[in-house]
Amino acid sequence: MPGPDLSPAGKARRMVQAMDMHTRVGQLVMAPLTPGTDPSSLASLIADRHVGSVLILGDWDTGAASVRSAVDQLQGYAAAGDKLLVATDQEGGYVQHLSGPGFDQMPSAVEQGSISEDQLQQSASTWGSQLAAAGINVDLAPVLDTVTVDRASNAPIGALSRDFGLDSTGNARHGMAFVQGMRDANVASAIKHYPGLGSVSGNTDFTTDGIRDTTTTLDGPEIDAFDTAIRQAHPAMVMMALATYQAIDPDNPAAFSSTMIDGHIRHDLSYNGVVISDSLSAAALGGYSPADLGVRLVEAGGDLACVGAADYVEPILDGLSARADADPSFAAKVTQAATRVMTLKITMGLA
Repeated sequence: MPGPDLSPAGKARRMVQAMDMHTRVGQLVMAPLTPGTDPSSLASLIADRHVGSVLILGDWDTGAASVRSAVDQLQGYAAAGDKLLVATDQEGGYVQHLSGPGFDQMPSAVEQGSISEDQLQQSASTWGSQLAAAGINVDLAPVLDTVTVDRASNAPIGALSRDFGLDSTGNARHGMAFVQGMRDANVASAIKHYPGLGSVSGNTDFTTDGIRDTTTTLDGPEIDAFDTAIRQAHPAMVMMALATYQAIDPDNPAAFSSTMIDGHIRHDLSYNGVVISDSLSAAALGGYSPADLGVRLVEAGGDLACVGAADYVEPILDGLSARADADPSFAAKVTQAATRVMTLKITMGLA
């Protein structure tokens, strides 16, 4: 008789089976903490609602020691043997949420794209070590979007120099070097914003205008940058964009698209890592009820609801729990998603 499956996925399945449904739901939500907010504000969400991940969000400019202090307090609310994924957006240039003593000032991604892949891997390992020392174990980077329009008119990416500034092949190769450098420091990466924000004019964080992509296709070069990185670098996470892609799934934002997540990422690419949303409290999704946001993500095959606004966390948890209680097939999807999140935690030594 075979013994128990000792792989991270096998251990995760057993851990999730031992959780009640509301604990499983908590593993699917990443709650935000902004500078100046007391970490105790998340104590009940972590201890009682079983929220399993936290986003360190905003301009934390007082250095690594203050971030570490906040993270240590947050981890103290988590159950023994099931610690938090703690993420931040540390891309470089305009998007570097942690700065001050203990954090190098990171060059923009366009500047990162101008150095060799080996150099970038080495630099990313240094940046990752600084994150790890501050208690961060997930970097919501690198950006693998390929800008196909005038850079200044591409508000989310090109105008902010958030891409590596290369063609899709070069962006993939530099992205993989970044992922590997972070991995060398035991920091997980989320490649973003699948399948690419390089062809839209609007920034989904702030507007519903100009966020319908009419050119990206499932077999085109822009998405291939992501798919190559998924196949070759095996990133811990893939972050889904909130734009809508006319030629792939005209009816749903990418984060709510079963065509993209279940169909392409899971089935075509055989990706079993964590699929995370861009922030579900963003303006692009303002037409949805907060209680529906996590449900739509998980229905499409996603795993982790990234939430940038604290007041969205409980409605998202409540919506997921209510749907799981009412619908056994949805509850099965929650279980699958929680298992993928726990597999990552086990791989990283958090569970």
